[in-house]
Amino acid sequence: MKNLSLKLDDEIFEETESITSVLKLPRNRYINDALRMYNRFHKRRRLKAQLEAESGLVAAESMDVLYGFEGLGDED
Repeated sequence: MKNLSLKLDDEIFEETESITSVLKLPRNRYINDALRMYNRFHKRRRLKAQLEAESGLVAAESMDVLYGFEGLGDED
């Protein structure tokens, strides 16, 4: 585990203290969980952007394949 010195805005600190006391969670656990969720959020955003970019690269080819499959039924 790594040690980290952190400066929080007073408002964020007070809100965190209030929530952790109600949840009966250590501040450290609460902040770790919050960062884990935030990291997941950003990983998903990056993945979404990557998938959209890659989908755009193959869109025209995918449509050509689709039209090719649609044309197979017309040959009968």
